[in-house]
Amino acid sequence: MTPFRALGIAVAVAGSVFLFFGLNASDAPLAQASEALTGSYSNHTLWYIAGGLGAMIAGASMALPSRR
Repeated sequence: MTPFRALGIAVAVAGSVFLFFGLNASDAPLAQASEALTGSYSNHTLWYIAGGLGAMIAGASMALPSRR
């Protein structure tokens, strides 16, 4: 396994952890009350979800073999 592929796997795992925390934060009662009043989640929750998805996509693209 190349170091680049190992780094991609690590980035994808870290992204899934951030996504997990973001989704758990969006299910919290205080976050749901805030979302009901304002119509959107807090900035921290959105950054966790968006950053987690982005890191998972970037890590998966780094970990998958290239077709060169």
